[in-house]
Amino acid sequence: MIVTPFYAGLLGLWFFVLSLRVSQHRWGQSSLGDGGDARLVRVVRGHGNFAEYTPFILLMMVMLEIDHTSIYILHGLGIALLVARLLHGYALSFTQRWRFGRFWGAALTYSVLAIAAVLCILKGLRGFAIM
Repeated sequence: MIVTPFYAGLLGLWFFVLSLRVSQHRWGQSSLGDGGDARLVRVVRGHGNFAEYTPFILLMMVMLEIDHTSIYILHGLGIALLVARLLHGYALSFTQRWRFGRFWGAALTYSVLAIAAVLCILKGLRGFAIM
């Protein structure tokens, strides 16, 4: 595998930044919950949303890469996922109302999720045809 680890590393660094944002906003507050702080809610959701979508998409990319999917498709998925997560995470964790980032980050994430899922299904169906 040569493609997915590169994007996993870049996304891991972004997750580290989002994690630090949560820690910074929680400094001096309760370590659990949001304490009614709307800004903290946004930062936590930016971090949580990343954690909800990114690992599964990367897992599908690993499966596709193991099955020798085109390097161009994998890079396309990786670049799109990276851009999507940067847009969405920045919009939630660093701004108050950057709707462009939230909308396009989410839309691009959903697109990558759907494309990777369909590609995995097609790879799986090919396996059934061999049996």
